[in-house]
Amino acid sequence: MSVRDDFDRLQELLGYRFTDRGLLETALRHASWANEHVDDPAGDNERLEFLGDAVLDLVVGHKLMSRFPQLREGQLSVTRAQVVSEGGLAAIAGTLGLGEWIKLGKGEDRSGGRTKASILADAFEAVVAAVYLDGGFAAAFELVGRVLDERIEKVEFKGFHDHKTRLQEAAQAKLKTTPTYDVVAELGPDHDKRFIIEVVLMDRVWSRAIGRSKKEAEQLAAAEAAFRLAGVDGDELEKLRAEYAAEQAAAAAAKAAEEPET
Repeated sequence: MSVRDDFDRLQELLGYRFTDRGLLETALRHASWANEHVDDPAGDNERLEFLGDAVLDLVVGHKLMSRFPQLREGQLSVTRAQVVSEGGLAAIAGTLGLGEWIKLGKGEDRSGGRTKASILADAFEAVVAAVYLDGGFAAAFELVGRVLDERIEKVEFKGFHDHKTRLQEAAQAKLKTTPTYDVVAELGPDHDKRFIIEVVLMDRVWSRAIGRSKKEAEQLAAAEAAFRLAGVDGDELEKLRAEYAAEQAAAAAAKAAEEPET
């Protein structure tokens, strides 16, 4: 599929016109394309994706605090995770038709990369960062509001009593594994302690949360991990399973090599 280069049309859809259009073009260069064009100094969109993730968290967090003044920090974090989940951002990118402008490597393009949730969500985050760098926080705030306000207005706070069960069922069904919960820090005095918990799936950290008790932190972390897992598409799940199996096989081989011969 040929890549669209009519960036004026994309800027109309975004509702923002760039002073430095190169930022927008960089935001739409996937790593697979950059790997095939190593002489191009522009590189890929991964650094912008990193920044855009932070900008989105700030803007959506601000809007949710206004909408849900009664929610505590951890509850806001989980509600935000619903809004900025991979699936949610991919849907926004799909509405904008962002996939038509993304530069992909030949193999990624042939395998349907333009419709992959992970690629679309990452590209949208990178575009948000490009707007932020080009026009400042006010421009980024306006863009996020324009494309996400409806989603923010419709999102509902969900209780946490069942999130650990929900995550376990999803992890078993999609990844054939069980989540573990690690206490990574305990903060504050005994009478006002906070616990930081990480959810680990297949030796990878999927979420982190803070709570007034271990139980609360586990539920908050499980909720965020469950929303993340729900947004991962089939191809990405298969890739994760294959990578984990390879890592497990390599670890077993290394352990066997270390054992003395009898």
